Amino acid sequence: MSLITFPSDEWAKAFMEEINKSEAYAEAAKTWEGDFYFIATPEGGLKEPAYLYFDLWHGKCREAFLATDPAVKQPAFVITATLGQWRKVIEKKLDPMQGLMTRQLKLQGDMVKVMKAVKAAQELVNCATKVPTEFPA
Repeated sequence: MSLITFPSDEWAKAFMEEINKSEAYAEAAKTWEGDFYFIATPEGGLKEPAYLYFDLWHGKCREAFLATDPAVKQPAFVITATLGQWRKVIEKKLDPMQGLMTRQLKLQGDMVKVMKAVKAAQELVNCATKVPTEFPA
C-alpha cells in the first residue's frame, strides 16, 4: 500500500474512510455533533498552512477535504498545531487531550464539549494510525 502525504485531500478522504469503518469510533462518538478544521502550520516541508475539514456527526464522518480557501466552512471547532505536533498525534506519541491541555494543540471552540469526548478522540487517533501516512520532509 502506498503512503499518503499528510496533510492532503487524499489523506483527509482516507481518514474519513477509516472513521466510517470503525465500530469503536461509532460507539464512542454516537452523540457527537460538530465539525472541525485541523490546521497544520508551516514547518519543515510544509510551506503554507493546510486546512483539513472533517464533519463528524453521530459516530460518522459526513465530509472530509483539504480546504484551499478556509472561508468555505465555519466549523464549530478548530485545532491548530505544527506539522510536527500532528505527526506526534498520528503516530500516537502525543495524546490529543494532553496536547490540548499543554497547548501543544490549540483549540478554538467549546473546550468542555471536547473534553467530554475523550474516548471519541482516542478512537479518531486509532483511525488516523490506520492511514498509511508520510510527512513532507
